[in-house]
Amino acid sequence: MTIAPGDSLPDVKLVKSTDSEREPVQTAEYFKGKKAVVFSVPGAFTPTCSAKHLPGFVEKAAELKAAGVDEIVCTAVNDPFVMGVWGAQKGSADVTMLADGNGDFATALGLTLDASGAGLGKRGQRFALVVNDGVVEKVFVEGPGEFKVSSAEYVLENL
Repeated sequence: MTIAPGDSLPDVKLVKSTDSEREPVQTAEYFKGKKAVVFSVPGAFTPTCSAKHLPGFVEKAAELKAAGVDEIVCTAVNDPFVMGVWGAQKGSADVTMLADGNGDFATALGLTLDASGAGLGKRGQRFALVVNDGVVEKVFVEGPGEFKVSSAEYVLENL
């Protein structure tokens, strides 16, 4: 079953990553009391993710925060070391990188993707969520090969 507006985020462990540090976080505690935009990419350093998805949220961070968003979170089924380096190279301090190394978060959300045909294995779909105090307010899931509704611009227009 796919996460829907009104559902609570599943409580799983993710790893907050920078290029030099890793910190385990529980989603229930992490998102408590915050309004957040959580976006997921199929993989760090992949073409659309690096050229458009992450950079869009970096560029729109100030506007999202001005619209009431406390935190912008990028997640992917990648290990925390990869997420940390990707964030250091392509991200900013305005976007928190949370590694979903085992895919537990994507699975619990019902938003997995089988990218085995491309040699990537099980991944998370491309999506964005608006979360308020741990409860999902909006869900934007991309169709296969698309990049529209999970973009920073689209999320900002639909806050």
